[in-house]
Amino acid sequence: MTKNHNDTNIKEKLRQALISTVKVISEDFRKDIEIKDEKATKELNFIDLDNLITKKDFLKARATSDSIALKRKFSNENIYRKNLPSNSSCKSLYSIAEKIRYECLGAKMLKGIKKNLEDNYNQIIYSKKTEQPKSKDDVNISEAFELYMLKKFHGIKLNHITSQILSFWEKDFDRTIEEHIDFLKNNLNHQENYSSKFSELLDKMDIFQTAEDEINEENHQDAQNNPSDENQDSTDEDNKDQNKDDITETSLDSEYDISEYKLNEEILETDCDQNINDQVIKKNSFKDLNIDYKIYTNQFDEIIKAENLENSDDASKLRKTLDQQLIGFHDIVTKLANKLQRQLLAKQNRSWNFDLEEGLLDSSKLTRVIIDPFNSLSFKKEKDLDFKDTIVTLLIDNSGSMRGRPITIAAICADILSRTLERCSVKVEILGFTTKNWKGGQSREFWNKNGKTKLPGRLNDLRHIIYKSADVHWRQAKNNLGLMLKEGLLKENIDGEAISWAFNRLKKRREERKILMVISDGAPVDDSTLSTNSGDFLEKHLRKVVKFIEDKSDIEILAIGIGHDVSRYYNRAIKITDVNELGDVMVSQLSYLFDKKNKLN
Repeated sequence: MTKNHNDTNIKEKLRQALISTVKVISEDFRKDIEIKDEKATKELNFIDLDNLITKKDFLKARATSDSIALKRKFSNENIYRKNLPSNSSCKSLYSIAEKIRYECLGAKMLKGIKKNLEDNYNQIIYSKKTEQPKSKDDVNISEAFELYMLKKFHGIKLNHITSQILSFWEKDFDRTIEEHIDFLKNNLNHQENYSSKFSELLDKMDIFQTAEDEINEENHQDAQNNPSDENQDSTDEDNKDQNKDDITETSLDSEYDISEYKLNEEILETDCDQNINDQVIKKNSFKDLNIDYKIYTNQFDEIIKAENLENSDDASKLRKTLDQQLIGFHDIVTKLANKLQRQLLAKQNRSWNFDLEEGLLDSSKLTRVIIDPFNSLSFKKEKDLDFKDTIVTLLIDNSGSMRGRPITIAAICADILSRTLERCSVKVEILGFTTKNWKGGQSREFWNKNGKTKLPGRLNDLRHIIYKSADVHWRQAKNNLGLMLKEGLLKENIDGEAISWAFNRLKKRREERKILMVISDGAPVDDSTLSTNSGDFLEKHLRKVVKFIEDKSDIEILAIGIGHDVSRYYNRAIKITDVNELGDVMVSQLSYLFDKKNKLN
């Protein structure tokens, strides 16, 4: 009892000491900066005192309290918001730049602060145990940018891993920022000059340019084609709400809180590629599912990123081919995508309570007053909707039967939906599945050498393709989508294993809502496997995998069958006879899923 009481007292004294430190450094001695103050509590409860055990924990606590104090002292919220970049992709980097600015000022002000910040950053860097990245796709750009800023402004020395992380982006940063480094350092004390310059530089970065101008034109055209007052009002209200939300999201406290851009082990490793072997597909573990499914060998299987299928020049050519094909469907699919965007934004941003005694006048009820003057006026108030953080995985059949128009339409729709959903803050992952060879490949050769055992199970080399990871922006991955048109890529399809692979990737994600959309043109087919096992070997496996996901997981799964009915495998399945329908069906099905009333259980 006494020990617990003493521990509590010590922790409280430590908390008060940290708060006092914040007050002294920030020179803000207002009485409202107390634990009882709600905003201060949110800001100052940055450590878990119960887990404050090691030297590392104390270093972090001191550095964090110093940074919070420096933010209070040197960072003006109005200036911050005034210069916030227009491109949403730049906002996180702008926030990091501001954090580095006021920390550098603090380091110049007091040697103790400098030591606390540097010790913490060094500790984070040298305790980092991330696997060495192999490409830009493996690197979080915010993480790379913070390393860049620490190196340039704080003079922090990077180790091998962090240097490798930065190397993929450093030239891009240098190209835009390097010549302005001296100006930025000389204006650390002038937030307006520093922030406006950084905002300008970030907006100019090619890596952040998106198709927003094209999208705006498309929205404008769509609005012209739907000129009714109702639609216009709805669109205007949605845009108004979106702008309002943007302002809220970019407030000083929420946008660049000290805890958001740490380089330690608390950084979310959201890219599933970090947790899987890039060369070998490991046997999927559905622990609760008893599946009588054998794999003769998986040593020749592979998970491959699309950019590794072809060199960059050929990938660019294939992308141009896809763009040419996209022209023919541009108007149709874009209108559908815009419709989906408006629906999603509406679900995210607004809902109304009606028939209230006060609020905004409900103009739709004015007719009642005109007809009967004794009817009272009706008012409405806006309320927020609980829109869950969402990820959508598009799993596309890359079998030979998809060759030609089907795979082209699938690539087009994946491209446009990716852009649309990203604008609505919905993460999108695009995957493909096929085999490396026809009729078995190395797996069958291996089986032949080992005596051709009966009923060997799956007998081909799988190839699972990552066209776009969920955390990669569409612009960075757009060339990859053209690779679906690569000659010789499309071979056989083993759907059950592909779905379980996509399922396992989704399972590792931290989003609250997860949707898996499968696009296929029929039953799983692999000649090598089916010639040595029962004729329904692959179909049985597919049914069991899908049933498990539908009944025992929180992942929502639906399928679109091109030219074939796939409802015998999936509870929620749509058949289309013309590939031109694919865009309409994909959008309508996603709209259905995002409707809470129709959400799959």
